Amino acid sequence: MAVAHKSEPQYLTGQCLVAMPGMEDSRFDRAVVYLCAHSEEGAMGLVLNRELPDMPISRLMEQLNIPLTPACSEVPVHFGGPVEPGRGFVLHSADFMSDSSMLVDSRRALTATLDILRAVAEGRGPRQFLMALGYSGWGSGQLDMELRENAWLVVPADDALLFGKDTPKKWQAAIAKLGIDVAKLSSTAGNA
Repeated sequence: MAVAHKSEPQYLTGQCLVAMPGMEDSRFDRAVVYLCAHSEEGAMGLVLNRELPDMPISRLMEQLNIPLTPACSEVPVHFGGPVEPGRGFVLHSADFMSDSSMLVDSRRALTATLDILRAVAEGRGPRQFLMALGYSGWGSGQLDMELRENAWLVVPADDALLFGKDTPKKWQAAIAKLGIDVAKLSSTAGNA
C-alpha cells in the first residue's frame, strides 16, 4: 500500500504573478509582479507594469545627488509595491553585480543600493534594468493562500515582461503567454 506524502511547497522565485480580473486590492489591479524571493517565510516582488508619472528618474537622481547622463535620462521609475515606498530597488540583468546585489536566478539580480544607480549614470551598469520604488511583500503563507484562492496566475518570466518598454501592455502580454483569451477570464475567483 502506497503512503501518501504531503507535497513540498512550490516556491516561485523568478516567476511572474499576474493579477486575475477582480483582484480585491486595487493596488494590484491588472498587476504583473516579478517574484524576487519566495519561501516559507514569505515572498517579495516588484510590480513590473506601473510607472510613477510624478517621479521621473531625473528627479530621483537629482534628489540623490547623482549626475544625470544620457545613459539614464529616459528611464521610468516604477511603483514596485506598497511596502517601503521610499526605498529604491533595481531589478537587473546579472551582468552587473556588486557586494549588495542579490542573485534571483542565473540571469537576474536585485540591488537596493546607490552604487547601481551611479553605475547606470556612468554607463557601466547592467545591460537591462528596471528601477522601482517600494516593493510587494507577503508574510508567511500569505501568497500561498492567495494562489489557492485563484487571485494570481503564474507565468514564466522573460526579458520582455521584466525589462520591456511597453509597460501598459505587460498584463495582456503575460496573460497571452498562457494562451488565455482575456475576454474569457472571470472576475470572480473560485475553486474547482
